[in-house]
Amino acid sequence: MKIVFLGSGEFGLPTLQSLAREHTVVGVVTQPDRPAGRGGQLRPTPIGEFAATLGVPVWKPEKINSSDIASTIRDLHADAWVVIAFGQKLGKALLDGIFAINLHASRLPRWRGAAPINAAILAGDPITGNSIITLADRMDAGLVLAQDQRPIEPQQTAGELHDLLAIDGVALVRRVLEQRTRGEIHGVPQDESLVTIAPKLSKSDGWVDFTGPAAACHRRVHALTPWPGVTVTREKKPDQPIKLARVEVLDTHHQQQDMGTLVDTEHGIIACGQGALRIVELQPAGKRVMAWDEFARGNRPERGERWIGRAACN
Repeated sequence: MKIVFLGSGEFGLPTLQSLAREHTVVGVVTQPDRPAGRGGQLRPTPIGEFAATLGVPVWKPEKINSSDIASTIRDLHADAWVVIAFGQKLGKALLDGIFAINLHASRLPRWRGAAPINAAILAGDPITGNSIITLADRMDAGLVLAQDQRPIEPQQTAGELHDLLAIDGVALVRRVLEQRTRGEIHGVPQDESLVTIAPKLSKSDGWVDFTGPAAACHRRVHALTPWPGVTVTREKKPDQPIKLARVEVLDTHHQQQDMGTLVDTEHGIIACGQGALRIVELQPAGKRVMAWDEFARGNRPERGERWIGRAACN
């Protein structure tokens, strides 16, 4: 098939790589290069960077629905458009008469929106998956053409789940394109009564509340790793932020006044409102992710010292 691929983030990379091997990618559309890093140099999106190696036309429009870019892409007369984490809404005029599918990282109608993987972990969902839908006027509201699923493991971070779902998406897109070739496409409307929304995250979301249950703290740390990350400080060193990268829930009970304090320096255990957290991995500012014992050797934490979620610092 002749394919136009529209995407920007890393989530679509495995699928684009597969499409380039198995089909004829006649064009790639991605977001414009943006300043990145300390130097602020312009960098392409992950999709743009890979697309440059394919030897196919690559467009980076600020407005995908502008008449000039729209007509150029439509004139490719592709058999299908595959849209994954593109970042702009495709209008009716652009899509008129086009077979276009969108890979979304949730089992719709649960978790429509920008951060479905994070939302699933944050909510404690036992399973998640991908959906392939048609494009609609409303966000992620198209007909469901196919879905898959996988369990969310207790120690899985959003970054790890992102990568697994991205790989899972390859087979799902392949299945839908094969169904299209055979004329077997069948779309199922979403149940609007079951819709939940996964709003876009920001740096300000990177907090944790140790006065809450340890299970909720655990979900928050894993849901926001690697970005924006849950940032904490030690009360004795408030100018040295630390990101919690991986934690474990313990059923240990402590007195209420211990909430947010380090009750075991050997194992990195912090008391919460209910239960406790064991810090498995963390990242001091400007350093790599490390295990608790390595951090403890270099920083000498003390029993009873208070650890503060970033929200409590503001």
